[in-house]
Amino acid sequence: MLHGHSLIAGRHATGDEPRFRVISPLDRLPLPGEFATATGTEVDEALRTAKEAFVHFRETDGETRATFLETIAAEILALGDELLDRARRETGLTRERLESERARTVGHLKMFARIARDNSWLDARIETAQPDRRPFPKPDLRRVMQPIGPVVVFGASNFPLAYSVAGGDTASALATGNPVVVKAHEAHPGTSELIGEAIAAAVRKTGLPAGVFSLLQGDGRTLGPWLAKHPATRAIAFTGSLAAGRALFDAAASRPDPIPVFAEMGSLNPVIVLPGALGSRAKEIATLLANSATSGGGQFCTKPGLILAHDTDALTEFRQSLKRAFAAAAPATLLHAGIATNFDRAGDQLGANPALRTLATSTEPADPNATQARAWLAETTGAAFLAHPELRHEVFGPFALLVTVRSPEEIEAILETIGGQITASVFGEENELVASARLIRRLGESAGRVIVNGVPTGVEVGPATQHGGPWPASTDVRFTSVGTAALERFVRPVAYQNCPQALLPPALRDDNPLGISRLIDGMRK
Repeated sequence: MLHGHSLIAGRHATGDEPRFRVISPLDRLPLPGEFATATGTEVDEALRTAKEAFVHFRETDGETRATFLETIAAEILALGDELLDRARRETGLTRERLESERARTVGHLKMFARIARDNSWLDARIETAQPDRRPFPKPDLRRVMQPIGPVVVFGASNFPLAYSVAGGDTASALATGNPVVVKAHEAHPGTSELIGEAIAAAVRKTGLPAGVFSLLQGDGRTLGPWLAKHPATRAIAFTGSLAAGRALFDAAASRPDPIPVFAEMGSLNPVIVLPGALGSRAKEIATLLANSATSGGGQFCTKPGLILAHDTDALTEFRQSLKRAFAAAAPATLLHAGIATNFDRAGDQLGANPALRTLATSTEPADPNATQARAWLAETTGAAFLAHPELRHEVFGPFALLVTVRSPEEIEAILETIGGQITASVFGEENELVASARLIRRLGESAGRVIVNGVPTGVEVGPATQHGGPWPASTDVRFTSVGTAALERFVRPVAYQNCPQALLPPALRDDNPLGISRLIDGMRK
C-alpha cells in the first residue's frame, strides 16, 4: 500500500491538498494511490535537516558510505516485482526495459560504493615546503576534495529508476558525503515512493542521520523555485526539458549566493553519413539509425533526431531503407500524456511547415487509449533547415528528420545553428574518415561525445563516460551526469597551507592513514 506522502528525514509528511493521482499511460486509467504535494514548510524542513545531517555525514569514512550505498542496492532488489509492476503501470515501459534499468541502478550504486571505499575521489595533492628556496621560501601546501553540502536531485521522467530517486545523481552525491533531497517526478510518484522508502531503510540500517535523505512529492513548477532558492541547497542535478532546466538555472543564479545547476536538457544528437558510407552501407546504416531513433519510443536523451546525408546517387537507397524501417516500427506507448500531447503538437506544427515533407510513419495505427505515438520520419534540405529555425528544436518521441546536404560547408553551417549537443555521430569509410579530420574536430567542439560508425543510444557507464555538452545540451559543459566523473559536480577543492599535521584531513597527513595514491611534489605515490 502506498502512503502518498513526502518522506522527510525518515518521517512521513502531511502534505497539501488537493492530492493528485497518476493516470497510467497503458490504458489512461487512474492508478491506486493519492499523493500529497509537499508544502513550503516541508521543503524547508527537508533542507534544514539535510544541512544538519551534513555536519556528521561529511565526516563519515569511505567504508561507511560504501556500505550505505550497497545497502540501498540490496533494499531496491528486495522490492522485487512490486517495484517493477508499479513502474510499468506508471511509465508504460516494458518489463524487460525496467529490469535492465533496475540492474543499471544497482550497478550505479555499487560503482560509487567502490569509489567511496577506495577514496580515490579525494584527489589529494601535496607540495612540501622548501624553507631555503630563494628568493622566497616555498610554503607547505596541500589540496583535497571535500563535499559541498545538500544536493537537490530532480527525478527524470524517462529513467524512473536509473536517473530518479536512487539514480546516478543521488549515488554520486551520497558517495562523496552530501545529503540528498529528491524532488520525485510527478509522472511516477509511486515508483519514487517505493525507492525512497528503500533509501530510508538503508539510512536506518547503517545508523546515519535521518536528514541524509528526503523525498518530496509534487509539481516541479511549484517546488522547483523553493528548492533552488533555499539557502541550504548547495547544488542541483536535473534531467529534463530545456524550459524547466533554464528556469531552475535562472532561479539559482538569482540567489544572493548563486549555486551551480547541473542540468542535462536534451539534444538533437546529429548523425552525419558521409558519401562513401552512404554508397557502401546505405541499408545497414538506415536500419541502425531507425532502430536507434524509435527505441524506447524515441524517449532517450541520446536519440538520433537529426540525420545529415549527402545528396548523392546513393541517397535514394538510403532514403527508401529509412522509410521502410520507420514504417515497420510499431507505435510506442509514451511515458505520460503530457509527452504524447507535446509530440502531437510538434507533429501538427511541423507537418504544416512547407519546408518539410513526411517520408514515413508507422504502418500500424496508434492506440490513443495506450498513449501511443507512431514513428515518424520527415525530410528537408540543408538550405531549408538553415532558413527555418523552427526545425532545430528537439522532438521528444519517435521522430527523426533527414536533411539532405550538398557540401561540407553546409554541414558546418548546420552544426553552427543547432548549438551544443550531448552526442554527435559520423558514419564513413576509413579513407574518408581520415580525410574528415576537420569535421571530427568540429563535432568535438559541438558535442560531449563523438561516435564513429555507431549510434548514440546505449550509454556505457564508466570512468571514460561523458554525458553532457555545450549549451543548450547542458548548463555546464565541463561535467558529466553519467559515469564515475559525475561525482565531480558535488565536490570542491580546499587547500591547506602550513597546517599542523593534527589539523589536516586524513588524506593529506604525512602518514597517509587512508593508504591512498597521492600526487606529492608532482610525482604519483
